[in-house]
Amino acid sequence: MPPRTGRPPKENPKDIRIQIRLDKEELQKLDECVKREASTRSEIVRKGIDLVYTKGENK
Repeated sequence: MPPRTGRPPKENPKDIRIQIRLDKEELQKLDECVKREASTRSEIVRKGIDLVYTKGENK
């Protein structure tokens, strides 16, 4: 049997998708964070989730 080809599977795949609604001000804030952090919208949202989660653990 020939070896498998293609990409190896990821350790922690990002395969769950969510949608949110933002107003113009919230979108501007998100995009400002994207520019400042040189990151993506998704990564900024993930960092926000981690921040809120960690804050809740410290209570």
